[in-house]
Amino acid sequence: MSSKEIRITNKQAVETIAIGASAYNILLNSQRSEGRLAIIEMLVPPNAGPVPHEHKGFQECFYILEGEVEMITKENRIPAKQGDLVHIPLDGPVHCFKNTASVNARLLCIVAPSGLDLFFEEAGRKIPSGTLPDPIPPTPEQIAFANQTAEKYGQKLYPKDYLD
Repeated sequence: MSSKEIRITNKQAVETIAIGASAYNILLNSQRSEGRLAIIEMLVPPNAGPVPHEHKGFQECFYILEGEVEMITKENRIPAKQGDLVHIPLDGPVHCFKNTASVNARLLCIVAPSGLDLFFEEAGRKIPSGTLPDPIPPTPEQIAFANQTAEKYGQKLYPKDYLD
């Protein structure tokens, strides 16, 4: 198939990857976009979200499909609700988000250029589509592996309380 052809991805054909307490569906990966961008659907349970992190060399957008999250940096805590778009600029600040609602939040994450998808695929584990992982705290070995894998893909992870 030529990279110039239009392609459709059926969501049922996409594998679900667990990272922490959240589930990620990689709708457009690095390979299919020739490294230009990745599109990831994120399902985040209440009170969950990624650890503080930063990524040099790529930008990230979150479109809030369902629920509410709080975007957190050292300087700000910004609420974002359904229909809002959050843009983390190229080489942006250390940031994270937390689902502040009592229901699951669903976000569409667009990353340019791609690479975050590769991190998720390598650091995460496959789970059944439409489910959330068991909220089991990571072991020290899992945390070390996630940190090493993040660095491989241009990210730096910080401790959970880094932005408190």
